[in-house]
Amino acid sequence: MTTSGPSPVLPRKGVLPRGVLAGYALGSLVTGAFGTVPGLLLLPYLTDTLGVAAGVAGLLVLLPKAWDVLVNPVAGRISDRTGSRRPFLLVAGLLLGALFAAIFVAPFGGSAASGAYVAVAFLAAATAYAFFQVPYVAMPAELTDGYGERTRLMTWRVAVLALAILVSGALAPLIVELTGGGREGHRWSGAFVGAIIVVGTLAVFMGTRKAPSRTAAASEPSLRAQLRVASANRPFRALLLCFVVQAAGIGTMLAGVQYFADHVLFQSSGATFLFAAFVGPALLVMPLWTAVGDRWGKLRSLIASSLLFAVGALLLLAAPALPPAVVYLIVAVIGAGYAGQQVFAMSMLPDCIAYDTERTGRRQAGVFTGLWTAGETLGLALGPGIFAAMLQIFGYVSSATGEAATQSADARLGVLLGFTVVPAVLVGAALVVLRGYQERITA
Repeated sequence: MTTSGPSPVLPRKGVLPRGVLAGYALGSLVTGAFGTVPGLLLLPYLTDTLGVAAGVAGLLVLLPKAWDVLVNPVAGRISDRTGSRRPFLLVAGLLLGALFAAIFVAPFGGSAASGAYVAVAFLAAATAYAFFQVPYVAMPAELTDGYGERTRLMTWRVAVLALAILVSGALAPLIVELTGGGREGHRWSGAFVGAIIVVGTLAVFMGTRKAPSRTAAASEPSLRAQLRVASANRPFRALLLCFVVQAAGIGTMLAGVQYFADHVLFQSSGATFLFAAFVGPALLVMPLWTAVGDRWGKLRSLIASSLLFAVGALLLLAAPALPPAVVYLIVAVIGAGYAGQQVFAMSMLPDCIAYDTERTGRRQAGVFTGLWTAGETLGLALGPGIFAAMLQIFGYVSSATGEAATQSADARLGVLLGFTVVPAVLVGAALVVLRGYQERITA
């Protein structure tokens, strides 16, 4: 049974200045870099540089990120109570930049000790990220009450997010290769991404200093109360569940980029080209998705972009028989679908928050964004775990040399299926739960 969702017609309190739009969007340098590079580099770093078995490596990537499922709602509650969210962005962002670089330092020699060190460093970085991400995602609902203005704000944000993913995701593997590979190459790559995070932190802190804000007057006192508040918002429940499952699909594909390049395309710099093909076109289609959203509404546009992603992923099953140029073209189609998913899901979240405010009379953006970011973190963490399980099942062989070992036909099939079928199924099947989300069109 369909439920009424947020109304797309809400009071418009004015157009946000371009400086605020740009300043807020630049925070996506932080979320894009941290959301992308660990999922891209960490699993192959553990299996092909530190010699950790694929199944164990998947757990080492999954567990620290899963920890954020507990931390994010706490961060939401604390940021709701504190007042301004900007100090959280500054402190947590700078700390995250240092901790990210530390993940790839690898001060120990053995596989077991190195794996344990990575897990601890990643756990600390994930905790710092929670206290940046939750206040950051909560801000749009407090910057504007305009339904269309939120889409405009999210379009700017996702454009910078796409740029951040392109720069960090495409260059991080290239820096590893250009600086000698192995442990040393990963140290340089970690320092590079840590610097991007610091730049993004300073930019969003300074860029939003004159932004209008509406501070939450009250906050839910416990995690149980937060869950109770969120569960009463039926459109939010449907959107969150869809987003988590789709994040798992995207995380699975992200984790497989290096493996797909090495064992399906057999190209040394294939990961960089795959990322450029995935994210580059996404920057170009942002205005198109905005126009589509204005014409079709956010819900139908989210469904369309998700199906585009899923169909493109299934087409990649033919990658072993296709020229690389055709593969990259298909990846560009997938990237266009991904861009739409991000624009519409993230612009529907503030609508759910505003809907709750209309319904209850309380501003509780941190409650919803804390649970939202926890769900996104869980989904993106499950992705590498799912891909690692595919590697383990199909007999992938790890290496401590800094170079991927030669793999059997079965292992290569596992890489192909994990990169194509699994993400397509997760992203497509998640749309079923959107039956619980319906935009209420009013005159």
